[in-house]
Amino acid sequence: MRFEISKVLDAIEGRVCTDPSLARAVLDLAEVIRYQNLDSGRPASLLRLGMVIDALARELEEDSVPVYAVVHRALLSDADLTSNERMVVRRWADDGLVEVLDNPGDRMLEVADLLGLPVLSRARFDGLRGRFPWLVEQPGRVLAPVPGAGGPVFIAHVGGGNVPVAGSRSPAGAKLLARQWRCPEPGCALFGGGGGGGAFADLARVDRAPAGQPPPSLRNGVPICPRHGARLGDAGPRPRTEVLAVRIGGMVRRRFVLTEGQPVLVGRAPDQQGGIVLGQWLNDEARRWISRSHLRFELRATAPGRGAASDAPSWSGRGEVIVTDVSTNGSGIRPGGSMAEPDRVPLSPQQSRALAARDMVELYPGVQVGRAEDLPTGAPFTPTSVMAEAPTMAMRLPRP
Repeated sequence: MRFEISKVLDAIEGRVCTDPSLARAVLDLAEVIRYQNLDSGRPASLLRLGMVIDALARELEEDSVPVYAVVHRALLSDADLTSNERMVVRRWADDGLVEVLDNPGDRMLEVADLLGLPVLSRARFDGLRGRFPWLVEQPGRVLAPVPGAGGPVFIAHVGGGNVPVAGSRSPAGAKLLARQWRCPEPGCALFGGGGGGGAFADLARVDRAPAGQPPPSLRNGVPICPRHGARLGDAGPRPRTEVLAVRIGGMVRRRFVLTEGQPVLVGRAPDQQGGIVLGQWLNDEARRWISRSHLRFELRATAPGRGAASDAPSWSGRGEVIVTDVSTNGSGIRPGGSMAEPDRVPLSPQQSRALAARDMVELYPGVQVGRAEDLPTGAPFTPTSVMAEAPTMAMRLPRP
């Protein structure tokens, strides 16, 4: 039992992040794990987060859907959690996978506003509608997880429906995400702790912050570390990024971030750290065809006159996605996303090509990689569950 629960907690850990490019919804972790009606279990259970993540994946019809979780500081020592669950939440906090705060409700809506994310919460936020008009103006932006026959389902607070709807990043969010930020507190997991010499000393010598760092909090227009309440230092422009997705059998199996200067290998089982492994989703024939490292993706700055404005800021995401076939058997380009066989353009081993708008690369029939916004998802099967390893006796789903 203990081993099975550890396995499911590891699976859930793979679906929590504070990366603005990958998170698909924001939630208050304490609210979710204390919602006993979801499984009629003990007062607090971290497994309920896995149930809500599975429900989100089903509604989005996509695998590996990450959530942006904010955590009340008291949860780190909550006696209703098991010692193992408390240890896991502390590890998530230490690794920057979740935000630890004194007031999660306000921050949850701030993150949703800055990033354009939907909110998963039973709270109605009546007193915050003036500050965040989209709470009532955009149906589907706030949904309550509620018990269903086979696990949680969602009900929108405004307009009904059960599918989370994303909005656009706010102007403030776009500006904040244009820059990298540094916290003066040593070891800050969210904004790469500063250390001696004062809050803003030697920022130029500090390693570049990760492209996936979360948005700062704003206090009177000043960027603040949400965890430490300290003013953040500007560490320079954020590198260009592009979100790519892998679609297999019609379903998007995972998304990944391509960052300028950091090539990514995609294949059956790449040796590169951070490589995108496809093997677990492939049938035997596809495994034989697709090489361990099949494609290399790079993001390069777009030269003036090649389709992007020469004065476009580096954080805007504008740039060329270059794909190079590093396989044995080759690949193909689907121009404009066309699946008509005569339109397929072969990509031979060691050949490179810049992906135009809506282009996708096909490693094998039914196995494609492209820009996330250009790959619709949906297939006649259910996304992989993070709760697959959960012991049956630990879950008491409500009856239909």
